[in-house]
Amino acid sequence: MKKQNKKPAKKFKLSKKRELELKSRELIDGNSACAFAVKLCHVESIPAFPITPQTELMEKLALWISTGELDSYLNVMESEHSVLSAAVGSEMTGVRTFVSSGSQGLMLMHEILPIASGTRMPIVMICGSRALSAPIALWPDHNDFLSCRDFGWLMMAAEINQELLDFICIAYRVAESKNVLLPALIEMDGFILSETREPVEIPRQEIVDRFLPELKLETMLDVEKPMTLGTPVLEDYQNFKEQMQAAQNNALKEFEKAFKEWKILTGRKYDFVEKVWMENAEIAIVMMGANATIAKAAVRKMRSEGKKVGLVKLRILRPWPEKSIMQALKKCKKIAVVDQNISLGKNGIIYNEICETLKDEGKILSNYIAGLGGKHLSIQDFEQILADLEKSKKSEKKWLS
Repeated sequence: MKKQNKKPAKKFKLSKKRELELKSRELIDGNSACAFAVKLCHVESIPAFPITPQTELMEKLALWISTGELDSYLNVMESEHSVLSAAVGSEMTGVRTFVSSGSQGLMLMHEILPIASGTRMPIVMICGSRALSAPIALWPDHNDFLSCRDFGWLMMAAEINQELLDFICIAYRVAESKNVLLPALIEMDGFILSETREPVEIPRQEIVDRFLPELKLETMLDVEKPMTLGTPVLEDYQNFKEQMQAAQNNALKEFEKAFKEWKILTGRKYDFVEKVWMENAEIAIVMMGANATIAKAAVRKMRSEGKKVGLVKLRILRPWPEKSIMQALKKCKKIAVVDQNISLGKNGIIYNEICETLKDEGKILSNYIAGLGGKHLSIQDFEQILADLEKSKKSEKKWLS
C-alpha cells in the first residue's frame, strides 16, 4: 500500500496559549459528543435507522446536514441490517463512514458484522448499549456490545462523554491505518451517557485534521479499476483469518501511537486500561463502562479510610490488552471482576477473559454480576463488593442483588 505522509510526533507540540485557542468546552450529552466527533472527522456517509438510545445522535447529524454545517449524506434505511450493508458498500468506495445502533438493532446487524471486518472496511460504529429483550428493557447493560467480540472488530468502551468524542477520532485513526484496516465498535451506556449532559472539550477542526489524515484505501471499488471484494474461498479461508489476527495485533501499536499524539494535541492521556489508586492496591475491581465513575467514588472513600483498594477500568476490549492488564493487577492479591453482562450458562464475559489472562498468577479472582438491564449501582454496592472481597478466602461467583 502507498505510504502515508505522517508528521513526526514532535511536530504536534503546541504552546499552552495555542492549545486554549484550539478547543471549546460545551455541556452536552453523549449523543451530541458523538455527533461532534463525526463532524470533526469529516465523515461523508451515514446510513441510519432509529433505535433508542442513539436516535438523537442521528437527528443531530441530520440537522447539521440540513443547515449546511456538515457536508455528509445521511441515508435512512429500512432496517439495521440494511444500515450496516450500506455502510460496507459506501466504505468500499473509499468514503469515510459512520453508523450507530444498539440492543436488538445491533443483533440484526450480526450477519454483516463479519463481512465488514472480513473485507477490511474501517467503519466506525457507536453501540448505544441497551439490555437485550425479552423482557423488554430500555436501560443499559453490555451484552449487546460484548456479543460482537468474536467478529474481528476493534472494540472500545467509554466511561464519560469526553471519551466518546475522543475515542471516535482515535478509532478512525487506528482503524484506517494500513497496518490494521478493521472496523471499530465503541460502547456508550444508553441513557447513562447518551442522554446525560457533561462538560466536554471539543477540539477545533485544525487539531483533528492534523491527527486524522484523509482516508485513502488502496483496495476499493472503482469503475475505472474493476475488482471483486469478499470473494468465495475454500482452503484459503484460514489465511484471511490469520491476516485479521495479525491486524488486531498491529492495532495495539497503532493505539499506542494514537494515544501519544492525541495527548500532545489535546492534553488528554489514554491507555489500554485506566489504573485508579493501583500503586499499592492489594484488592481491586476490574470493570468497564459508565458505572466505573461510581466505583471510583467508592474506592476514593475506602482509600480515605486507609483501605488498600483500587480499580482497573478497561478501555480497549479488542485487541485484548493482556500485558497491560497483567501489569495493572500484578501486585493485587484479590480481584473482583464486576460484569454488567452475563454469558448464560457460564459466568460474566469479562471475568472469563480476566481468568484466562491471570490463570497462573495464584490470585483470588471473584465474579460479581451487577447492573443488568441498567439496575442502579450505588457507591455502597461497590463498597460491599470490596469489603466482601477483603474477607474472602477463595474465588467466588455472585449476583449483586
